[in-house]
Amino acid sequence: MEMNEVAGYLAAVLVFSTFYTKTMIPLRIVAITSNIAFITYGYMGDLYPVLILHITLFPLNIFRLLQMYKLIVLAKRSSEEKFKMDWLVPYMTKEVLPKGATVFSKGDKADKMFVLHKGSIRLVEFDIDLGAGDMIGETGIFSPEGKRTATAVCQEDTELYTMTDTRVLELYFQNPNFGFYLIKLITARLLENHSSGRRAEPEALEKIKD
Repeated sequence: MEMNEVAGYLAAVLVFSTFYTKTMIPLRIVAITSNIAFITYGYMGDLYPVLILHITLFPLNIFRLLQMYKLIVLAKRSSEEKFKMDWLVPYMTKEVLPKGATVFSKGDKADKMFVLHKGSIRLVEFDIDLGAGDMIGETGIFSPEGKRTATAVCQEDTELYTMTDTRVLELYFQNPNFGFYLIKLITARLLENHSSGRRAEPEALEKIKD
């Protein structure tokens, strides 16, 4: 069997194997290897259309592979860095609520996320207090039913920055730092709520409003 035939059969096997590759990085690696095999096959067999095609595809597959590795590095870095909320402000709207005001109630549609600028808020069902710099309302946006999982009440005059659920989802997909911050925050909240196992009495809501 001639070398060009060996290269051709190898290239065919590699192309066939791409149909069984389920993730992008192995797929690109197999594609690059098949490009090399096809370039060899095309060159040795004077098959110029095949040669030109895979000479063109070879750098494209390398470029896409490097993009994937770059995205992985960026994702790891984003998961390790401390998230800063300053850049979110241009996407948010300022709201001021008085003491005793209900920001949202359990079961409400989760159509906004909030960042506390001044004041404090209590999550009644979990008996948890949040202060300046804390984010609330993100869990409901990502919940299966898109509803609030707790009632939030202002314990004092409170200044908030709000963002619509649509904008939250846009930024989640566009900014890895923001996406990883939300994942870690939601996970931490769920673990905190689960480990505490506490539920405030119904009278607690009235006590906060008084």
